[in-house]
Amino acid sequence: MTAVLVAEGIRKSYGHHQVLAGADLQVEPGQLVAVVGENGAGKSTLLKALAGTLKTDGGTVELTGTLGYCPQQAVLSDNLTVGQHLRYFAAAYQLADLARGESLLDQLGYAKYRNTSAGALSGGTRQKLNLTLALLHDPDVLLLDEPYQGFDWETYLRFWDLVGDLRERGTAIVLITHLVFEQDRFDVLADLVHGRLQLRSPHESPSGGDDDRP
Repeated sequence: MTAVLVAEGIRKSYGHHQVLAGADLQVEPGQLVAVVGENGAGKSTLLKALAGTLKTDGGTVELTGTLGYCPQQAVLSDNLTVGQHLRYFAAAYQLADLARGESLLDQLGYAKYRNTSAGALSGGTRQKLNLTLALLHDPDVLLLDEPYQGFDWETYLRFWDLVGDLRERGTAIVLITHLVFEQDRFDVLADLVHGRLQLRSPHESPSGGDDDRP
């Protein structure tokens, strides 16, 4: 199967501190990949590089199809309602209607906040909106930076049901996680150690570095 996301030799330094030292990654349609590593290992930097929101020092990223990116911190306008965010992003994506957005509101269990301004939402509900906007255009590749922060248990389970639906649709997903107990959910674990990715199955132990723990 042809990879829809290919990253080769991604390098990034901040001053004299090298965060990414030639990271490589390939992701196929419907594949679920977890990026794990110690705090400060560069996981968010890697995701920003894959999303094209961060200028790197070297390497290439090739994307086939469309991209959805859900950063750790929701980028929302506090003065706009949930519904207004959907309409604004739908216009930006040139979508014919809001059917996908309305479906996600229901699936993530926050449709009742449709007319609530983002500034009045709880942290968990803001994150639901953040995720909805990343998915509004049905991307072929989805990048998620700890997307369930602030979710209660019910929403957490809803999230994984949504991930299952996305995989069936052929969406490739790269997700940063700190939760060790989650790792059996993934097809591939990508340990970010010393600026490089070491790929393994969920049933293998890391080959280098310390376990990633909260």
